[in-house]
Amino acid sequence: MSVDHYENFPVASWLCPPRLRPAVVALYHFARTADDLADEGDLATPQRVQALRDYRADLDAVVAGRQPSPRWPQVFAPLAREMHRLQPALLHDLLDAFEQDLTPPRYRDRGHLLDYCRRSANPVGRLLLGLYGVSDAVSLRRSDAICSSLQLINFWQDFSRDGPRGRLYVPEADLERFGVSAEDVLACRDGPAARALVRDLCDWAGALMREGAPLALTLAGRAGWELRLVVQGGLAILDKIATRGHDSFIHRPALGMADAPRLAWRALTMRAAP
Repeated sequence: MSVDHYENFPVASWLCPPRLRPAVVALYHFARTADDLADEGDLATPQRVQALRDYRADLDAVVAGRQPSPRWPQVFAPLAREMHRLQPALLHDLLDAFEQDLTPPRYRDRGHLLDYCRRSANPVGRLLLGLYGVSDAVSLRRSDAICSSLQLINFWQDFSRDGPRGRLYVPEADLERFGVSAEDVLACRDGPAARALVRDLCDWAGALMREGAPLALTLAGRAGWELRLVVQGGLAILDKIATRGHDSFIHRPALGMADAPRLAWRALTMRAAP
């Protein structure tokens, strides 16, 4: 399985202390491969369900100190070496989210969608904080806000990809409030109501990011600097969506090398209210 295209998980960058890189890379391969099992290739849904069940069984084996199957040695051999640093319940939360992706529900409201983010995104932040020895309630809450925001930003960035695949992440309550149908979203039908909806969804994601952003200023050393770049990258995507008039039903914004100087400056000058 390819592990080269996971979008929102910075992997062992030069800002990551060398002592933590093996654990970060092990986490990356675990999450990337599970995501691929749920999302890549031509397998039918029942086969994907079984693959994720087998994958979870190998995780259980590693957690219990047993030998996993030989199916994913590139994942579970490194993970076994780093398991003493990790929280198994959070790894299981990630697998729960990947399984949900196979038969995604229609989300009733924002609380329902945030519960998905709690399992699909927030464990990554908590696992990384655990590696840095950070476990206080305020930091965990801010980490959850950042990770949930990143997940939401990815959704609002990817309408043009998710729609053709039948994936709908906009809560039904928001659709009703703006007079946009689920079919409109899946067909990526642009228009004033759609753009007003996207604007409001982006405002929600931005507020969550600003709620969590102070964590980047309280984390010491490299972790804080890397998180500053993560926060500013998410906000930059929201800026790009706004600059185009919130037309992300028909245009997918992305960051490129040309954005690097601005992101670096924003990270360098970041304050409590970015």
